[in-house]
Amino acid sequence: MKYTTVTPPQGDKIQIVNGKLNVPDHPVIPFIRGDGTGPDIWAASQRVFDSVVEQAYGGKRKIAWFEVFAGGAAKEKFDTWLPDDTVEAFREYLVGIKGPLTTPIGGGIRSLNVALRQMLDLYVCLRPVQYFSGVPSPVKHPEKVNMVIFRENTEDIYAGIEYVAGTPEAQKVLDFIKKEFPKDYDKIRFGKEAASIGVGIKPVSQPGTERLVKAAIEYALREGRKSVTIVHKGNIMKYTEGAFRDWGYACAEKFFGDKVYTWARWNKTKKEQGEEAANQEQKAALAKGAILIKDAIADIALQQVLTRPEDFSVIATLNLNGDYLSDALAAQVGGIGIAPGGNINYTTGHAIFEATHGTAPKYANLDKVNPGSVILSGEMMLRYLGWTEAADLIIKGLNGAIASKKVTYDFARLMEGATEIKCSQFADNIIAHTK
Repeated sequence: MKYTTVTPPQGDKIQIVNGKLNVPDHPVIPFIRGDGTGPDIWAASQRVFDSVVEQAYGGKRKIAWFEVFAGGAAKEKFDTWLPDDTVEAFREYLVGIKGPLTTPIGGGIRSLNVALRQMLDLYVCLRPVQYFSGVPSPVKHPEKVNMVIFRENTEDIYAGIEYVAGTPEAQKVLDFIKKEFPKDYDKIRFGKEAASIGVGIKPVSQPGTERLVKAAIEYALREGRKSVTIVHKGNIMKYTEGAFRDWGYACAEKFFGDKVYTWARWNKTKKEQGEEAANQEQKAALAKGAILIKDAIADIALQQVLTRPEDFSVIATLNLNGDYLSDALAAQVGGIGIAPGGNINYTTGHAIFEATHGTAPKYANLDKVNPGSVILSGEMMLRYLGWTEAADLIIKGLNGAIASKKVTYDFARLMEGATEIKCSQFADNIIAHTK
């Protein structure tokens, strides 16, 4: 690939061979610093990444960082929010990482993050949520929160099929519904005022559901998790979110057999043989090591992750539900400032790990904000590469830094006896506690 705006460094490409990543010792990793506070937190994070890789592998392995651009920096340099070179770099080198990006105002790309996910078909938004001892939390027992969310990334309302009220496009959709499905048109409360109705379409597919649920169950099996909860709003949206639940259960039974036990199976046995037989069947399956595949209505799940967090381990859910859940859970364990995320296509190997918070422009260039979201996203990236020794050092360093109570302002203002330090100093503190 010839690049016109950037130049790749010396290094080797990560490849996927027979469905598995082949990671060289000197992989080229594209990165985007990000907008607003992005440059500050990226500088701190990169030092942590380079340090733990050096410690873990003694110079045998090293990342060749490849800077590419998106967001405000790209608009300023190249007069485009998302240069072709940036997309191609992530496509060619498979695995990358990014800081927070500005969402363009006005027409065109609705969200740069969503655009990258769609272009590379990064169908899993992976959001692990865990508590680090000492982090201030609004709940009594944040240590009970240990969940991993598999959020479907390419369908649902984030597919971006919307039409502005009063436009010809919206009118065509409304006219079609009125003509072909008049009973459904009557459900539109202000249908007689078509010019004031915006229209959105919510696509949910069986293939999209299956690949997401398969990824979640494979993760649960690999990591020794006890359950996968399918979160949906199928009691209301029966043929989209309800279908997501049904397809999810069918996928679990089709591809994983006796490695799982589903509530769909429990309901079938209850209907045929009674509740006691269903309970005994489930108990026997779980005793043999099967993973429980269950479901929860989205609004109930948002309540129960607060009141009964120990009941949730891996969550598989649709795009919008996953957005709500991941941010709500992040609040329980210290806020979105330390919430990591990854966007992954397990088939092609493509993955972009990212800060999950915004750009916070008022803190730009102040060396102030917590770099934890990017650092923990990098920890996810290293683990995805199979560099688990380096990833483990990040967790060790972060635990030690928080325990020392020398932290950035967001933690210091809520932690008794804490000392506020700069973003760059927090990175130094993390590195010191990896050794």
